Amino acid sequence: MSGPDAHLATTSGRLEFRPILALLLCGHVAACCISLSYAAAAFSGIVGFDKANVPIAMLRTLPFAVVSIVFAISRFSFGYFAGFYFYTMIFGYLWLIEFSLLPYNHALAIVSIFASALAFLAPALLITSPVRARLDLSVSAFDLLLSAILIFAAILIAVAAFYNFRLVGLSEIYRFREQIAFPAPLRYAIGITSNALLPFAFAGFALGGSIWRAGIVLVLMLLLYPVTLSKLALFAPLWLLFLAFLCRMVEARSTVILSLLLPTTVGLATLFLAKAELFPIEWAAQYFSVVNTRMVAMPSIALEVYNNYFSTHPLTHFCQINVLKLVIDCPYDEPLSILMRVYNQGAFNASLFATEGIASVGPWMAPLSAFGCGLVIAIGNRLSSGLPPQFIVLSGGILPQVLLNVPLSTTLLTNGAGVLFLLWYVTPRSIFERSSPHS
Repeated sequence: MSGPDAHLATTSGRLEFRPILALLLCGHVAACCISLSYAAAAFSGIVGFDKANVPIAMLRTLPFAVVSIVFAISRFSFGYFAGFYFYTMIFGYLWLIEFSLLPYNHALAIVSIFASALAFLAPALLITSPVRARLDLSVSAFDLLLSAILIFAAILIAVAAFYNFRLVGLSEIYRFREQIAFPAPLRYAIGITSNALLPFAFAGFALGGSIWRAGIVLVLMLLLYPVTLSKLALFAPLWLLFLAFLCRMVEARSTVILSLLLPTTVGLATLFLAKAELFPIEWAAQYFSVVNTRMVAMPSIALEVYNNYFSTHPLTHFCQINVLKLVIDCPYDEPLSILMRVYNQGAFNASLFATEGIASVGPWMAPLSAFGCGLVIAIGNRLSSGLPPQFIVLSGGILPQVLLNVPLSTTLLTNGAGVLFLLWYVTPRSIFERSSPHS
């Protein structure tokens, strides 16, 4: 560990204000406002951008923009990583709500989501102390674990390929994806492997200097795309490489902020260049659609539609969790993602703020639900305490993207967050001591 990494190892354990982080956060807020204004066109009938409302939107988001200062002073943790992505989502919602075309109690929704954000961030950012008892693997056992993950992933992909393997473009994946029917155990194994096991192995190999084996991990991740026809599976290898590059250039907190700021800014740049006929409009539109619209704006839009839908429909009281559906009555026979089809955006899931919050308990109780979810993320903080920030960023690099679009309960079980927390717990801290005495 050298350069910014070594500096981080000596500073991330205490609270300190960093002006460079504050500047990055200001740039991020500005980029989000501009990006969302253009992305609004993709959600006709839900929001309608009007330049006349921009000053009001700026005033409405200003108090929440000030909240971003917590990311300039907080120490790094997994909660910092996830919390910043949620902060961006909620900021986007507060910006877009001024252009909302859907009827519901907007004032209540604003107060609720603001309080929910604070309730989540408090434990997610502040609870970082290590657990008292830790069960570390030996160095040789850890290396064996990483190799076992590779073998397991290869076998899993081979088995899954018997059920589905199609090389199709992004525009065609929705036509075929609904036809995929994996057995439940295989479906769970794919989610855990793609979102937790393989990123964990990549982090272990990359920071341990096993570049070839890290490359094999990326190939395996890419092979999951024709199996699952998921955009996340297609872009996950590039995403991890992007995070690895940032980790080498800057400290972990800057990495987290830049991981959203840079892609968003590139999308805006390509859009402006295309309008000036200096860049192919087709390429600019495709990039902006995938990154600025789908990755950044869509989770914010989900808060808008969930607020509208559950203002006139019964709450779920958490019955969307399959286990609870067995013991409590549920007003819905279909998953929430299917119910959201009425907004002409296809089937889509949403984050914990929409599902465990708005849909389950309504806007009045949503902050309490968010606080509970923040405590869950804090468990991840405690179990990963003592690991290098770069290792947490790389091994947990896919989960913040998942958390923006999937309920926390699903992320923990189906998408492997719970497994990753356990892997962090047993990872031997001694393997990183060879790189830096401060790690």
